[in-house]
Amino acid sequence: MKRHLGLTIAGGALLLGLAGCTNPYDPGQRALGGGAIGAGAGALIGAATGGSPATGALIGGAIGAIGGAATTPQAPPPGYYHRPPPPPGYGGGYGNGYGNPPPPPPPGYGYGNPPPPGPGY
Repeated sequence: MKRHLGLTIAGGALLLGLAGCTNPYDPGQRALGGGAIGAGAGALIGAATGGSPATGALIGGAIGAIGGAATTPQAPPPGYYHRPPPPPGYGGGYGNGYGNPPPPPPPGYGYGNPPPPGPGY
């Protein structure tokens, strides 16, 4: 009994782990997932009500597969999850945006022209 329970828990953990590796916008994958969930639920219900677990699994799997394929959502547009590029001049390059060095002052502004560097400079 302990071995059977351990295998059941390990199998359930494996199925839950693999559930994250599917494409939610693929009707075939949703039909397989819905069929597996429906088969498991149908077997449990068939066994709990005194009926045949195999018959419950077949009926539940068929209903789950149809439901999974029928409820497939429409895929989002291709650029849905990407941020738009920043406007020109914002961070990057030496344009007229923020974060760029200021332009040089006009001639004759400030203290005049600096003296030329000395020899050997």
